[in-house]
Amino acid sequence: MKPELTLLVWAAALALVQAVVAVNGALMQVGLPMLAGNREGMPEIRGWGGRAARAHRNMMENLVLFAILVLVAVVAGKTNDMTLLGAQVFLYARIAYALVYLAGLPWVRTATWGVSVVGLAMIFLQLI
Repeated sequence: MKPELTLLVWAAALALVQAVVAVNGALMQVGLPMLAGNREGMPEIRGWGGRAARAHRNMMENLVLFAILVLVAVVAGKTNDMTLLGAQVFLYARIAYALVYLAGLPWVRTATWGVSVVGLAMIFLQLI
């Protein structure tokens, strides 16, 4: 398996971990009956639980882009050292992003998101 695909699998694993963390944050604030129900009238999740949910949502948005780029690179036979480095930059930046977001560090969060976008751009540039 191409290493970019392995990194894609790890990115999916990260998204799953982020979902579990976000659910636990919500569970601690509103309880299982509210989460298991239809969630009508559910209050906004605040603090680290809210940040975890927003970080997960952002990961899902970016994971789609990452998956498209990696899959096109592999199918088109365009993988190389730069696509691998771009995939590594993306994944490591997304791990940092999740941790920084949970910690509540807004400017650092934005910077780590920017680094992950650089990783996406590195892959994209090999495809055009």
